[in-house]
Amino acid sequence: MSVELLDGATIVSFVEDEEAFNGLIHDRFSNLDTNHDGFLSYSEILKEFQSMRVFETHFGIDVKRDPDELAHVYDSLFEKFDHDANGAVDLEEFKMETKRMMLPMANGLGFLPVQMLLEEDSFLKKAVEREAMKMNA
Repeated sequence: MSVELLDGATIVSFVEDEEAFNGLIHDRFSNLDTNHDGFLSYSEILKEFQSMRVFETHFGIDVKRDPDELAHVYDSLFEKFDHDANGAVDLEEFKMETKRMMLPMANGLGFLPVQMLLEEDSFLKKAVEREAMKMNA
């Protein structure tokens, strides 16, 4: 983890850079697709959702959540990714939904930089690294 400065423009620029964004999406999808069938099952994508610990913490502090409520939230998230409702998420669905989630996040951040604690392998960390490389070039 590292503390980084991030603003909405950094995220938008990353998402709009087709080569960088698609490359990261492909890599993340491949890592999640543990059985290498070209689709993400519920159990494969659930591991990613759970690893983010978004619903299990409140400002970094562990919170006890009702397991049924958590299951409902994770089911709903999976349904958002599974656009054709076939029970699996393909690469295109994963890319579209990730982009759809990142752009409102950028809008919410606005254009004033904020400090954020970012996971080393996260989409946001990759966006910051890409922006830093552009500035150093």
